[in-house]
Formats: sequence, C-alpha cells, structure tokens
Amino acid sequence: MKIKFAPIALVAAALLSGPALVTAQTPTAANAVVVDAAVTDNVFQLYEGTVTKIDKKTRTIFFKNNEGESKFVAGPEIKNFDQIKKGDRLSVTYELAVAIELIKTKSDGIRSKVETSSEVASKPGEKPTRTITNTTTIIADIVAVDRTKKLVSVKGPSGKVTVVTVKNPQLLADVNVGEQVKVIYFDAMAASITAPKKK
Repeated sequence: MKIKFAPIALVAAALLSGPALVTAQTPTAANAVVVDAAVTDNVFQLYEGTVTKIDKKTRTIFFKNNEGESKFVAGPEIKNFDQIKKGDRLSVTYELAVAIELIKTKSDGIRSKVETSSEVASKPGEKPTRTITNTTTIIADIVAVDRTKKLVSVKGPSGKVTVVTVKNPQLLADVNVGEQVKVIYFDAMAASITAPKKK
C-alpha cells in the first residue's frame, strides 16, 4: 500500500505545533435577544484515523483510515510527542456557527467589526491536542423590515446589505428600522490525539 502525505495530516501537524494566540473577550449586550431562526451551527469531521506506527528517530507518525495511509513529521514544537502510542486516534474537526442577536438600541451611526482569536492546547504530560477559535463580531444597522415575508435587511461596516430570514414572527414584532443587530461568526479548527476507546 502506498503511503501519502495527506493534506489533512499537514493541517493536523500545523494545529498541534503552531504558536500560541492571544485570547480576547467580546462583550455581550445584557438586553440582546437571540434570533434562534437565524442561528446555524455545523461541525465537520475533516479527518479521523488510527496511529499505526511511530518512528521516534525521525519523529514520523503514520496514520490509517478507510481512505488509506498517511503520515506527518512532528517537529520539535510538539512537546508531548512521547505520549503518542500505536493505536491512538487522530481527529481533526472544523466547526462553523453564525448567530444573530437583536440589540434594542437606537443606531448611533457606528457599525463595527471586531475579530478575536483564542487557543487551547494540551498540558505537559497529556496527549497532543489543540483548538484554534476565531470569532468575528459585526454590529450592523437594520435598514428594512418585511414582517409579511419575515425578512430583515441589515447593513454592516463595509456597507454591504444582507437579508436575514426569521422563521419566528414573534421576534419581528418589536424590530424596527434604525435599530441594530449583532452578528457573530464563530469558527474553530481542532486536532487531537486520544487513546483508543476501551472495549
């Protein structure tokens, strides 16, 4: 069987060995109302495989799943390399979520965009894991409301107008042009090596 350098294995290597990122907090309005119909949340399994072999001399880890075999070289940045054992599972996932909140305030004419990142990595002695999270918060103006069609049009800091469908008509009862919404885009990439499940 031919061994290949799978792109996802390279993603895993980058995730598990990358530099730390600064954590930032985004304030949440106390009177915000979540528009449940406008929230999406998707988690994608990008790769899942089993450790079949470890070459400690070259720090090469071999993985196998239904699509074949792949490998990557763990650089010196991966401090917990010795915790990786044959039979361990590698999992790489990607999560994407979008939430829209109604903020009951008059627009002050300021629309904004704030991007933050945070990172969580394994502690010394644990198997390598790392999650990188990016959050983008946009404050946008409500420029049109169509209660009959259950549509809200919002304009962000770039001037682009986006139309949001709201399935719950009760959420539109008190929404008016000139108010603002908060749109939160969240995405996270995670890679982890875990011990096999006990049978």
